[in-house]
Amino acid sequence: MLILTLPQHIAIIPDGNRRWSEKHGLSKQEGYAKGINHIGDVLKWCKEKNIKMLSMWGFSTDNFKRDSAEVGGLFELFKQNLKKAIESDEKNKHELRVRFFGRIHLFPREIQEMIKKAEELSSKNTKHQLNFLLAYGGREELVDAVNSIIKQGVKEADEQTISDNVYTHGLPDPDLVIRTSGEQRLSGLMPWQTCYSEFYFSKKLWPDFGKADFEKALKEYSRRKRRYGK
Repeated sequence: MLILTLPQHIAIIPDGNRRWSEKHGLSKQEGYAKGINHIGDVLKWCKEKNIKMLSMWGFSTDNFKRDSAEVGGLFELFKQNLKKAIESDEKNKHELRVRFFGRIHLFPREIQEMIKKAEELSSKNTKHQLNFLLAYGGREELVDAVNSIIKQGVKEADEQTISDNVYTHGLPDPDLVIRTSGEQRLSGLMPWQTCYSEFYFSKKLWPDFGKADFEKALKEYSRRKRRYGK
């Protein structure tokens, strides 16, 4: 039996929700809702494979520039799903840690408070971790890291200094990055952390990215030889 070398941290750019909604004659709101609910499916697949960490890019800093009604609709979906996370079933309450990274202060106060509550309730869980990148942009992350280092009075920074000041400091770097919808770029996802990540690009729109597609990505990852520049 073939034994796969599995990643322990997967980061996903879940692209294609709006195109999926257009394809199916649905509203953008319905497409986003479908995409957000699909995160639960992928988290389940990760648990089945004992993949410890999943990071999802949920909302970029550029997304704030979209139509105000569209952004407002997304905020409502965030609130609904944060409420579900806070009131999640007992198994998740004891197994899954949820964390949020980005310029969270840009969100409405109510969402900020719900994010804080969700993090607090799951803070002691260690079996699996789900990270959400919200109000996130890779360049903004590096700018914030540099400004944090300057405020600390550091005269000369090294790699560890920067790693200690990015949003995700303390987390393992992603082993595998998956992007759906056929686009083949990172668009700013974790520019510091993905230096040695493996990339997998799927043509499927995010809501159509199924378990078979996920397992195909894992098989492809297992074929790769990670040399880390050596």
